[in-house]
Amino acid sequence: MKGLLNPDNRYGDDKSSAACSIFGMMDTTGRRFSSEPVVRAITNMHDRSNGLGGGFAGYGIYPEYPNHYALHVMYMKPNAKQQVETYLRDEFAIEHAEPIPTRPTSGVVNPPDAWRYFALPKQLDSLSNDDAVVRRVMHVNTSMADAFIFSSGKNMGVFKGVGFPEAIAQFFRLEDYEGYLWTSHGRFPTNTPGWWGGAHPFNILDWTVVHNGELSSYGINRRHLEMFGYYCTLQTDTEVAAYAVDLLVRRHGHSIDTLAKVLAAPLWSEIDRMPPKERALHQTLRQVYGSLLLNGPFTIIIAHAGQMIGLTDRIRLRPLVAGAHGNVLYLSSEESAIRLVCPDVEHTWTPVGGEPIVGTMGVAPGPAKSAASAHAAAGRSRARGRG
Repeated sequence: MKGLLNPDNRYGDDKSSAACSIFGMMDTTGRRFSSEPVVRAITNMHDRSNGLGGGFAGYGIYPEYPNHYALHVMYMKPNAKQQVETYLRDEFAIEHAEPIPTRPTSGVVNPPDAWRYFALPKQLDSLSNDDAVVRRVMHVNTSMADAFIFSSGKNMGVFKGVGFPEAIAQFFRLEDYEGYLWTSHGRFPTNTPGWWGGAHPFNILDWTVVHNGELSSYGINRRHLEMFGYYCTLQTDTEVAAYAVDLLVRRHGHSIDTLAKVLAAPLWSEIDRMPPKERALHQTLRQVYGSLLLNGPFTIIIAHAGQMIGLTDRIRLRPLVAGAHGNVLYLSSEESAIRLVCPDVEHTWTPVGGEPIVGTMGVAPGPAKSAASAHAAAGRSRARGRG
C-alpha cells in the first residue's frame, strides 16, 4: 500500500492516473431527450477528470438537416477560417453554415472559433458519399494549419474542449439540444496533451468513441490505419479507435461481435482451447487484423446511428457498469452516476472483459445477452498466456 496517497501523475494532483469518466445513455425507442441527465451523470464523476478535457456526442440533434453531414470545425487562429471555408465550398454543397452557439463560461479559457456546416460532398468520382467525406476530413486535418474537423456525421454532433465536462456543456449550450443517444467524457490525460482537439469524443462520420485507459498499441494501430487513408493528427491515442471502428464495420462489413474480437482479442492461450471452428475464426482475425488489437487497459463506449456499444479490454483493467430501465440503456464508469439519474434502475450488471454490451434501436436493453456472454467467456479475466 506504500505510495497510495501519492499517485504518480504529471499534474501533481491527488487523483488516480487510471481515471477518466465515461457515460452513455440511449433510448432504444428513438425518443429524444435533453442532455441534462447525461451532464448530471458525468458531473457526478467530476473527480475522475482534471479539467483538461470534456466532451459530449448527441445523436438525433439535427432533425432539420437529417440527410446532410454536419461538419463541426474548430479554428484555432482567425486566419485559418478563410482557407478552410474556401476548400469546403469547393468540395461540398453547403446548405447552411453558422457559428456553433456558445456562451462565456468560467473554466473555459481562450476557446477556438467553432463553426458548423450542413453539407453534401461534390465530385464523388468513384467514391461513396461516406468515403468522400472521410477523405475530405483527412485532407483538412492533415493539410490545413490551425483548423480541424472534429465531427462529420449526419443528424449528430460532437461538442468538446478543454475544461471539465460540465463547463463544456455550459459553454456549448447543450441544454438547447435533444437527442435519443448521448455519450460523454471527463478527461484525465496522463501522457498526451490537454488541448481542444485531444478531448473526447473522437469522431469520423457518425461513429464516436469515448475512452478511459491507455493504448500502448497506438503506434502500430496508427500505421495500419494509414494504409486505408486514415491519418491521426489529434495527438491522443483514442483517435485510432474511432477510425478502426469505421474501417472494420462500415468499410469491411464486420459485425459488432467481430469488431470486439479484433479490438479486444482473446489471449492466444484461450484461442488454443476453443473448438476448431471458433479457433480458426479467431486465428484468422488475429492474422489479418492483429495490428488493430487495442493493447493496454481500456474501456470504450462506441456510438453511431441507432446503436451504443460498451467494450472493455479482455481482462477488464478499466471499469464499466451497465444499467437498464424500460427502453433506456446506461453505460458508465461508476454505478453511482446511473443511479443518480435513474434511481429506480431495473437492472445493473458488469460485462465480461472483451464482450460487448450492445444497445440497438428497437430492442429493449437488459442483462440477458451479457449473462450468456459471461457464461461462454467464463475465466477470461483469469486467463494468462501469450498476448
